[in-house]
Amino acid sequence: MTSFQFDAIVLAGGRSSRLQGGGDKALLVYNGRSLIERAVAAVEAAQTIVSVGPIDVPGTVKAIEEPRFAGPAAALAAGLTKLDEPAEWIVALACDLPFASRAVESLLAAMPVASDGVVAVDETGRRQPLLAIYRSSALSAVIADSEVDGLALHSLISRLDLTELPLDDHLTTDIDSRADAAALGIQVHGPAC
Repeated sequence: MTSFQFDAIVLAGGRSSRLQGGGDKALLVYNGRSLIERAVAAVEAAQTIVSVGPIDVPGTVKAIEEPRFAGPAAALAAGLTKLDEPAEWIVALACDLPFASRAVESLLAAMPVASDGVVAVDETGRRQPLLAIYRSSALSAVIADSEVDGLALHSLISRLDLTELPLDDHLTTDIDSRADAAALGIQVHGPAC
């Protein structure tokens, strides 16, 4: 149970191009639940959950980035527009994290902080900007001051003062390719190109 209120933005609108014709990765099933269902469950304590992408997800407010496929920075911006009165904190979460619940629990346990938020860092030292909690005012400010269409998310968040939270690779594992899916026993249907 968290001692602070937060909203959540779950990104589920990418092309899933590395699945090579295998469909939408948000709908891939791991241990009986789709990846998007797992992501939404990970942030179920949020005041409002915004799902950015074409899928209608029960319990969420739907958003679509403009233009379509403009990237994760644009998707975060689209998600923010659906929060009329955002909570002080926003969890940003990719839909392709099979172990999202445990990862989000770790982030929430590290809160609150005096900085602009907490970002997960994998075992190679790489920041995971879609496994993070941002101060909504700070995130809104950098988005408002940026051309987000096609902007790399790492560039956007580089302007924030973030506390880094090292997590083991198990918690930061994401599903980008058929090989990633196969490593977890996830079946990808459709032709490989």
